[in-house]
Amino acid sequence: MADTQLNKTVFAARVKRIFECWATAKENEDYESISDADALLLVAGDPTSDDEPMRKGSCFQQWLLGYEFPSTLFLFQKNKISILCSASKAKILSQIENAVKSVTIEILARPKGKDVSNEALPKFLAQYTSAKRVGSLVKENPSGKLVSEWQSVVNESSSKPELIDMTPAISALMAVKDDEEIKWTQMAANLTSTLLKYLVAPKLESILDKESKITHDMLAAQIETRLGSGEGSTAKGPDMKVWSKGKGLENVDWPSVEFCYPPIIISKSSKSGYDLRYTVESSDDNIAHKGVFIVGFGMRYKSYSTNIGRTFIVDPNPEQEAQYNLLLALQAELLAFMKDGVAARDVYQHAVNYIKEKMPDLEKSFVKNIGFATGIEFRDAGYILSAKNIRLLRRNMVLNLSLGFTGLSDSSGQKYALNVVDTVKIEAGKASLMTEGVKSPKDTLFFLTPDSDDEKEKKSKKPPVIPMKNGSPVKQKTIAGKVLRNQTRRAAQDEVHQTVLAKLIEHQRELHENLQSQGLAKFSEDGGGSGGKEGKGWKKFQSYKGEGALPAEVEKLRIFVDRKAQTVVLPIHGFAVPFHINTIKNASKSDEGDFTYLRINFQTPGQLAGKKEDSPFEDPDATFIRSVSYRSPDGHRLDNIVKQINDLKKEANKREQQKKEMADVVEQGNLVEVKGRRPTKMPEAFIRPALDGKRLPGEVEIHQNGIRYLSMGSQKVDILFSNIKHLFFQPCDHELLVIVHLHLKAPIMIGKKKAFDVQFFREATDVQFDETGNRKRKHRYGDEDEIEMEQQERKRRALLNKEIKAFAEKIAEAASTSNGETLELDIPFRELSFEGVPFRTSARLQPTTECLVHLTDPPFLVVTLSEIEIASLERVQYGLKQFDLVFIFKDFTKPPLHINSIQSTQMDDVKNWLDSVDIPMSEGPVNLNWGPIMKHINESPFEFFQGGGWSFLGGATGVESDHSDESGSESEFEADPEELEASASSDEESNYDGSDGSGSDESGSDFGGGDSSDEGDDWDELERKAAKSDQKRADGKKASRSDDSEDEKPKKKAAAKTNGKSKAKR
Repeated sequence: MADTQLNKTVFAARVKRIFECWATAKENEDYESISDADALLLVAGDPTSDDEPMRKGSCFQQWLLGYEFPSTLFLFQKNKISILCSASKAKILSQIENAVKSVTIEILARPKGKDVSNEALPKFLAQYTSAKRVGSLVKENPSGKLVSEWQSVVNESSSKPELIDMTPAISALMAVKDDEEIKWTQMAANLTSTLLKYLVAPKLESILDKESKITHDMLAAQIETRLGSGEGSTAKGPDMKVWSKGKGLENVDWPSVEFCYPPIIISKSSKSGYDLRYTVESSDDNIAHKGVFIVGFGMRYKSYSTNIGRTFIVDPNPEQEAQYNLLLALQAELLAFMKDGVAARDVYQHAVNYIKEKMPDLEKSFVKNIGFATGIEFRDAGYILSAKNIRLLRRNMVLNLSLGFTGLSDSSGQKYALNVVDTVKIEAGKASLMTEGVKSPKDTLFFLTPDSDDEKEKKSKKPPVIPMKNGSPVKQKTIAGKVLRNQTRRAAQDEVHQTVLAKLIEHQRELHENLQSQGLAKFSEDGGGSGGKEGKGWKKFQSYKGEGALPAEVEKLRIFVDRKAQTVVLPIHGFAVPFHINTIKNASKSDEGDFTYLRINFQTPGQLAGKKEDSPFEDPDATFIRSVSYRSPDGHRLDNIVKQINDLKKEANKREQQKKEMADVVEQGNLVEVKGRRPTKMPEAFIRPALDGKRLPGEVEIHQNGIRYLSMGSQKVDILFSNIKHLFFQPCDHELLVIVHLHLKAPIMIGKKKAFDVQFFREATDVQFDETGNRKRKHRYGDEDEIEMEQQERKRRALLNKEIKAFAEKIAEAASTSNGETLELDIPFRELSFEGVPFRTSARLQPTTECLVHLTDPPFLVVTLSEIEIASLERVQYGLKQFDLVFIFKDFTKPPLHINSIQSTQMDDVKNWLDSVDIPMSEGPVNLNWGPIMKHINESPFEFFQGGGWSFLGGATGVESDHSDESGSESEFEADPEELEASASSDEESNYDGSDGSGSDESGSDFGGGDSSDEGDDWDELERKAAKSDQKRADGKKASRSDDSEDEKPKKKAAAKTNGKSKAKR
């Protein structure tokens, strides 16, 4: 504390304000408690423990000086301040001795020695006893050596002044904030809102969606670790993945940020029940996955507090919805009512009257107070918004507005409470919110789907399967239970498709708009330039440290290749000149007559040398040697030299390439083994990538901070929980293997190769035994044995799945405990899988909650969905049986991922899945060259987004136009998907000049809302189209054979169908 610097300007301004308010106390009711005081005494004892709230005296010190000074006495007299403290504190406080011109500041220092006589305390006592009435914080009982000594000398004194309570005046002084205080409070509010929006709400939603097992106190601890955790070498800083998303947090002084109290998480399973006090602690029981959830936390920046609280409801009943909406409406009403000069009790009474008017039954459940003033002191009891407090609100006061109902019960008798809390600032004509976000019903009320009570509809990341082709309609249009004559089943199905399609297009439009706005916000005008990727730096290299290090061979003045120093020494004008291999581009020789010529080319600026053209140089404007040539009659020697130089160059390039590949490999910390018990194990497990040597099974062990794989050959692989990004379990239901897969944040070395993915698996098949001759064969005939074996195999697979899944869940639980943040176990959705070619061979790609994966065989694929910027569907054309999918990542420096040759029949499933996980997508008829596109984007991302961003891909409009064509063709023919595709292709070829849209409308009207008396027109229309298509097919022999063969099918089927309908009409 020796180098502590006090803010003299702030101190002077606040001292002046104290004396001004004191002087006018009789005219101002806020300060009338000190109107008759001759002096004000502030006694500070030993500091309070972390568990106790700060005393008002300590808060007042911090407001005045910016720091807390324990064991210090302040005596404010008219135009004078006396301070009694230790010598070390006196040295710091000496900075403010002359800070205020109109006020004398006297510092009385006490020496350290016990026997040294000192007049400081008697002098301070004399000034204190000279006053008749002294204002003090009479309700506070500070403790400490100085306080005890002070109390004893006061008690021994013959004259004692009368003590009056100055607490109301101190509250009024600190409650009204100046501009700097408002600035720090708003920063604290931004921090609080950011944590709610980007961590707490999404985290809680994920827990409810996946029904994760996690205790209330563990979730609270995970929220706290976002500010950093640990000490010393293991300390972690603030989680910038969360904080970087907030607004106005660019210049935060992170050591000045702290929580006001441990975050509070309450659900219906909490032992404490629904307690809305801020002293309650999150319980150690698991979070319930239904009912009402209350979340509350506050953050402090530079000692100034803000607070926020929210209620989330899963499967709310209409009564709960109405109650929650009433709270939101009440908050808006009070914000308009609260202003400068309004009494605290009038605010509370206005809230009660509003509830009486809207829902009278809830009055008895309304909270007894609706907030308090906040600042350096989190809860100022002088400004509680209750029915009895007559104090007035003033402009620039900051209040914690807490609205809620307690003791409510639902139809099943389950008790619950509702609570909405925000920090507000009082202005001249209204109050304004300082904290905001995640408050509207669409963000806080989660509704269950009617099909299953266990799956949440609200932004569920488990993608729903929406039947886009040949799916049964959700609901027929009926009158008195009968299908309308003109509403055929096919038309009703088309209507469902169009409704789903309209929702998809609208959602995609919103996603594209958000993507554009986020891109503009992320990249500022001066940002960009390789998208945050630093340019190549010039690397120094040295052959020898001095002449003495040159090899002895140079004395012969002959060309010498020094492999050890990676240098070629060349004789030039009688001197041995070393050239490092990195300066040499290549070497070549040529024979001319009796001589052999050696030419050595060097790296120089301005050469068009492919990837090397952007190689940096220390001084590109210097003079460079481009090449050196030597002539010799000894051709064999020059042959040998050229070979040595080129080999040395290859080795250097190979070494550089390996260095680049290993640049992101991390050196993991040490694995802390479990002590006092045996670790949980998974025996008979194989690992991929495979270890060196014979393929033998091993064991996977769960330890304190990671997992260890031990092979039979005593080889081991350690993986720390802190390096695990995703954890997957893939059952053996349709596979030969049951798999536990780890996708890592940073690669590790396994053998001589680096690995981002480590997989432990066990084979699901067992050796089959021939039971011929068994006793059972005497009494069984036919397929009974085979049936029994199949049943045993299914049972064995189910047991294996159960065992390995339980082990994977234990890994997730141990990792969550070790890291302080939840690691979810992800399981692929096989029903949503599709075939594609992400590498060289076709693979089954399976979506999970957070990723798209292929885990069955290497090379593995794990794509994190949250890292995807946009998905581009390419080669989307009628007539093509396959299309490609390209993922562009938010990190523009990463190359896009291409998944080729996906069957067109799965296009709708892929689109529905992408839309359900909120990934913007676009469609195009051709493949794009993404290399130059990404290079252009990385040069200036801001200009890219300013010029429209990803709109050049077409956005959701491409989806819309393609589907309108498709829906038109579906309403004409009731065909199989392949036939339907061919029909649509044929129609597009014939109507590509712009009549395609009208054709779609006509075909829709044939089976849609047309009049029932016009059913004969259906036949004419179809006949005309069939004839037109046949004519086009006869004329268009230049079309591809696949198109011709496919065109025949729907025509024949259509003709057969129309003939059938014609007979039915007769």
